[in-house]
Amino acid sequence: MRARILLVAAALTLEACNQASGHTADRYVERGNAERGRATLAVYGCGSCHEIPGVDAARGMVGPPLTHWSERRYIAGEVPNDPERLITWLTVPQSIEPGTAMPNMGVTDGDARDMAAYLYTLR
Repeated sequence: MRARILLVAAALTLEACNQASGHTADRYVERGNAERGRATLAVYGCGSCHEIPGVDAARGMVGPPLTHWSERRYIAGEVPNDPERLITWLTVPQSIEPGTAMPNMGVTDGDARDMAAYLYTLR
C-alpha cells in the first residue's frame, strides 16, 4: 500500500512539474498545419543541419536531431518549449540565443506555425 501511495505521489509531482514548465505532450499551434509543416521543413532545407523524422533526406549532423521534439522542455537550452517561443525561434533565432549557429532562414510566421505544428507531432 505504501508503495502505491508513493507511486501516485510521484506521478502527481511529475505532472505538476510538467504543467509548471509549460510542458505538455500535445501542443496546439494556432493556424498551424502539421502536414504543410513537414513539407515546409524540407523546402527551407532544415534537414541539411538536422535529423528530422518524416522529412525526406533530413539527416543533417550540424544541429541537434529534432526527434521527440514534443517531449523537450527547452528551445536551444534557453526558453521553455511552447508554440509562440518556437515560432520566434524559427523566424528569428538570434532573438532567443544571440550568436547561435541557427541561421535566420527568412521563415515567415505562417511557415513557422506550420513547422511548429509538425515538430509537436514528433514523440
